[in-house]
Amino acid sequence: MAKATASYSDDEFVAAIRRGDDRALAQLYRLHFPMISHYVLQNSGTEDEAKDVYQEGIMVFYEKVRDGSLELSCQIKTYLYAVCRRLWLKRLTEKTRFGGSLDDHEPYLETGAEADLVEAEERDRRFATMSEALDLIGEPCRSLLEGFYLLDKSMQQLTADFGYTNADNAKNQKYKCLVRLKKLFFSNYQESEI
Repeated sequence: MAKATASYSDDEFVAAIRRGDDRALAQLYRLHFPMISHYVLQNSGTEDEAKDVYQEGIMVFYEKVRDGSLELSCQIKTYLYAVCRRLWLKRLTEKTRFGGSLDDHEPYLETGAEADLVEAEERDRRFATMSEALDLIGEPCRSLLEGFYLLDKSMQQLTADFGYTNADNAKNQKYKCLVRLKKLFFSNYQESEI
């Protein structure tokens, strides 16, 4: 199955599903299935079982969105992963080839995907916080920092672009901007942790 790309943000998905937009639901279905399929296949499942579990997980999400009981405190991807993971682990305990309790199998079913999701969410949060800090820092600091760090411009190029008298003045201004950016980033980053 080809990997789908999102044309909706998470908030837009929720709003579209609340409006009854079937296209949004179909796109959401295609978007995250590969992740769930991989998890189920890595943990003693088949493609059909992955489809069943994912269908159930999507229905749980859909019903909660439609009845207004969904309180999303994470990305939709993370929510679906957690729901589908629980559903799959529950199915595994019901299979005759696996007896015992769910907790007996938990250590053997860890693929590292949960840690990867947590790490990816944290990285996304840091990028979003950095983007906010860059928006708050304003010009010319934003352009100066982007020129140096993202566009790999030399101090001489930046001196010419911004009209500084020499490269040392440009370097000094870049340093001051970087200090301001760090302060903004860490104050916003700590606020968003609370």
